[in-house]
Amino acid sequence: MDLSHQRATFIGTGQMAAALASGFVRSLLRPSQICGCDPSEPARRQFQQTTGADCVVTEHPAEAMSEATVVILAVKPQVMPEVLRNLAPLLTKSPLVISVAAGITLARMSAALPGGTRLIRVMPNTPALIGRGASAAAAGDTCTPEDVQLAQTLLSTVGLLQWVGEPLLDAVTGLSGSGPAYAFQIIEALSDGGVKMGLPRVVATRLAAQTLLGAAEMVLTQNQHPAALKDAVASPGGTTIAGLHALEQGGLRAALMNAVEAAALRSRQLGQ
Repeated sequence: MDLSHQRATFIGTGQMAAALASGFVRSLLRPSQICGCDPSEPARRQFQQTTGADCVVTEHPAEAMSEATVVILAVKPQVMPEVLRNLAPLLTKSPLVISVAAGITLARMSAALPGGTRLIRVMPNTPALIGRGASAAAAGDTCTPEDVQLAQTLLSTVGLLQWVGEPLLDAVTGLSGSGPAYAFQIIEALSDGGVKMGLPRVVATRLAAQTLLGAAEMVLTQNQHPAALKDAVASPGGTTIAGLHALEQGGLRAALMNAVEAAALRSRQLGQ
């Protein structure tokens, strides 16, 4: 796909915007094809440092939108209504609009923007910062196959992209959107356990993190159900089954399922 004519404008230049922009530049676009718009001067400066010196940054939406072919809305859900109101008169060249705001539905955005605006809603996660993200996307009814392919090409630069029906995006938010925080807490807890049993903190944390990384790679590459991979580690009467029994007693699985549900329900509330 020839992307030489594309101009990607980010409305909001926070951490997720910087992650996506750096991914685009790493693989597809020149920094000069990226524009970041944000009222915060420090945020704009950090975005430009991450993306490249030739990246354009501005606090003026009209300037940012003047040549945009793709607009990425990377703002908090709470400010999205105001952002949409301000952008609506500026969408004169009909760019593709991609939102990464949790909970804000395609219908809600469509109602605030000019008729026929092509919209894609994406739920990324923070490992996109290192090109290991897990994102899911849903396309609006007015999107063309070319729009979907463009979004696929761009968003795949920061990790896995899965297309789903929009009603599933709240569940995605609860699982992969919030999931890194759950994983960080698990890593911290494993590290604490190692320290309790005598390991130095640095060693315990590195072993815990690498263990989760390796286990995740096995799930993605071995084409086996996680339960089968778990059973392969748990020898009869051995150490692992004793540890698994302790996790069951502590309610780990139920706690993680409840966390996904709680975050998904909160995403649904934000959309209302």
